[in-house]
Amino acid sequence: MRYTGPRLKIMRSLGIELPGLSRKSIEARPYPPGQHGQKQRRRSDFGTRLQEKQKLRFNYGLSERQMRRVMIEARQMKGNSGERMLELLERRLDNFVFRAGFAPTIVAARQLVAHRHILLNGRRVNIPSIRVRPGDQASLTTRANRNPHVVESLADPALARPEWLCVDDATFTARMTRVPAADEVPFPIDVQRVVEYYANRL
Repeated sequence: MRYTGPRLKIMRSLGIELPGLSRKSIEARPYPPGQHGQKQRRRSDFGTRLQEKQKLRFNYGLSERQMRRVMIEARQMKGNSGERMLELLERRLDNFVFRAGFAPTIVAARQLVAHRHILLNGRRVNIPSIRVRPGDQASLTTRANRNPHVVESLADPALARPEWLCVDDATFTARMTRVPAADEVPFPIDVQRVVEYYANRL
């Protein structure tokens, strides 16, 4: 199942800010929640692999079943399976909408897509997991571009826009110019650990 609980609690537990999950910062309390949160913890190899996998799962808002499917698909592609996995996650439509600055988080971007406020190549879509390809263009509906949350997000984007997309603020349109690179994921991730986590689980 997809996680719907407190987002800041997850980021504190993982010790990292995940821009797709929340705009809040863990700076004031950069340690895990709970009465023993400030104690130093040593993670096993399994714990480290699990932590890296959870970073991806929670940032992109996927269930464990969805994560497994992405990993299986990445393994079937040419090249490094870890890098291909990051590419597939970044190419999701909900992430594309978020990275374009149309929504403050991937959670909010998923709602925009699910409520049919996004046009992909001129057609209304409502599937957040659609894979965007170079040359594809996403735009906001007329109703959505007047939404206060969208207007606020465009005025103050959560992240700088990546080089792999081009945005026209006047027309509320974003276009993918190339495939995202693995090192353009907007938070630290040891993707090899994720590959190792799934090595004996698929």
